[in-house]
Amino acid sequence: MFVKNGKIRIFCCTFVGVNNSLTKRMIDSSIFQGKRAAYFTLGCKLNFSETSTFGKLLEQMGVVPVAKGEQADICVINTCSVTDVADKKCRQAIHRMVRQHPGAFVVVTGCYAQLEADKVAKIDGVNLVLGSNEKANLVQFLSEAWGSGEAKYYRQKTKDIKAFAPSCSRGNRTRYFLKVQDGCDYFCTYCTIPYARGFSRNPTIASLVAQAEEAAREGGKEIVLTGVNIGDFGKTTGERFIDLVKALDGVEAIQRYRISSLEPDLATDELIDYCAHSRAFMPHFHIPLQSGSDEVLRLMHRHYDRQLFADKIMHIKELMPDAFIGVDVMVGCRGETPECFEDTFEFLDRLDVTQLHVFPYSERPGTAALKIPYVVSEAEKKLRVRRLLDLSQRKTTAFYERHSGLEAEVLMEKATRGRAMHGFTKNYIRVELPLAQASPELDNQLVMVRLGEITHDKEAVKCSLI
Repeated sequence: MFVKNGKIRIFCCTFVGVNNSLTKRMIDSSIFQGKRAAYFTLGCKLNFSETSTFGKLLEQMGVVPVAKGEQADICVINTCSVTDVADKKCRQAIHRMVRQHPGAFVVVTGCYAQLEADKVAKIDGVNLVLGSNEKANLVQFLSEAWGSGEAKYYRQKTKDIKAFAPSCSRGNRTRYFLKVQDGCDYFCTYCTIPYARGFSRNPTIASLVAQAEEAAREGGKEIVLTGVNIGDFGKTTGERFIDLVKALDGVEAIQRYRISSLEPDLATDELIDYCAHSRAFMPHFHIPLQSGSDEVLRLMHRHYDRQLFADKIMHIKELMPDAFIGVDVMVGCRGETPECFEDTFEFLDRLDVTQLHVFPYSERPGTAALKIPYVVSEAEKKLRVRRLLDLSQRKTTAFYERHSGLEAEVLMEKATRGRAMHGFTKNYIRVELPLAQASPELDNQLVMVRLGEITHDKEAVKCSLI
């Protein structure tokens, strides 16, 4: 930082390559001093983590988060494009932010911005659109476009998306989210994510350990590893995901780690074995299945069959009987005949998993799935989704009930004033601490509780401090 002509100027360092090389760019921070920013995020945990990092970078420039009821000077919208419904929600969010903050400088980034940059740039009120390669330098692009009278967008083709935007942040949450990987090389027939985020890439283990250590210095106790296909870690650095897990486990000030999502073919026995006996990796897995029909998995171009998936679940449960296992399931994709869906339902009914994340298939322009002739009606999709959600509720309820009366360690999370506190056990049971025992001093603290009955909404388990 230095002063020139009475203005503070800052060298903004941002990661712009997968090898974490730094590019120094000079930014006049005086244009941001005292400005207020509003943020809106759609989609996955990775997006929320990245938005939190955007906020942190802008705060370093003198920008403050907008208070409730205030008008923002800057709006940052981080978008998703996993379904056509997500696309619609993105457009609605952009229009809403423009209406709520008239005259604000509006920045749109994320997957929808990458895939539909020209359309987004034409939305009235949008000033700047940044693709997946450019969001790593959001502050730099914002400073250069400030005061411009016309909307601009910057976007690279998929093959040229090589930047890695680091992120280790908690925003207004208790847990930290550490981005360890971005992009995907799988190109499943229904998915646009590789086009939106580029090919698989990652930073070094050493840089991620440093970020975990910084989170610990800030008081963090739990870190969730996020990414698009995190089991694919190491493609750009010649390292392995299991070695990253071992290295992070050595950061002793962090008491809990969770792996956000792991492809079944990348959930190696070596990794499962290590997590079962590790110091800080929790007995909690999220593994996408997508379909329990081998025929549908083949049409999707997934990298496994259902027997491999079942073997992984069995291996986890043998070593960690109380592990929480969440499963992604796509319903009504092209080629999913009634017989294929029944195969999926029966397979999941037999499987020892805890919760199903069910979502209906959505047609995505340019995907190979559009060449598959069998189409499931929207009405039938809704029926299938409801059946799987009911199955999921039965499994989650049974899992919660098995733990009633037991003692558990919980990381408590900040609560809204006047409301009960919540937190999670090691194996991801969401607990509710009654208002009578809740206290701001318990935020981000590990406490022992006794688990009780399930709440009326079946979303948590009541507990009491021991």
